[in-house]
Amino acid sequence: MIHKELLTFLTKLERNNNRPWFDDHKSQFLELDSAFKTSVNKITDLLNEHDEIEKSKTYRIYRDIRFSKDKTPFKVHRSANWMRAGVERRGSYYMRIKPNHHLIGVGFFGPEKEDLLRIRKELEIDAQELRDIIDKPQFINTWATFQGEQLKTAPRNFDKTHPDMDLIRFKSFYFLKSFTDQEVQKPDFFNEVNKAFQIARPFLDYMTDVLTTNLNGESLI
Repeated sequence: MIHKELLTFLTKLERNNNRPWFDDHKSQFLELDSAFKTSVNKITDLLNEHDEIEKSKTYRIYRDIRFSKDKTPFKVHRSANWMRAGVERRGSYYMRIKPNHHLIGVGFFGPEKEDLLRIRKELEIDAQELRDIIDKPQFINTWATFQGEQLKTAPRNFDKTHPDMDLIRFKSFYFLKSFTDQEVQKPDFFNEVNKAFQIARPFLDYMTDVLTTNLNGESLI
């Protein structure tokens, strides 16, 4: 579970987002952050039961404010990312802990230009395999539908009347699932996160197959 003390600390930090307050409470933060990193490691262990994780990353609480109008120095959430191992396993898993706004995510956020074009070209040829995966009741009940920004019209050199343009117009391909404060504090929260990630595996496997082959289905690795 995620401990209540971390949620309380993040709530207070949001109200006191300044260096003097943080410095006065830094020892408490370090203790809570150590517990959070232990939680990330526990989820890594669960993921490795059905996937292969190359590394996990816990993001720093300090904000990069050099080019931001918002000069508050600290993030008011804790987050982590899990990268799948090897070029034959594409995609990643994500978790953000923020009071009243907890979420996990899976997929491809802001893919590189070449990857985005490859995905769109695959969907242009045949999107049914992807639809069969993401339209399954269990998948919908867990992950709902694609999130993220879409183009207002068809990408360049694509037919705007294409029947799968609703998918082709996406600029990212990822899913999000939200949790309440009460849910993240339940003893089985990590298992629920892992279960949701496991349900997303067919989607990741499909996208991996697309991104590691050419349009003829020939391996690129």
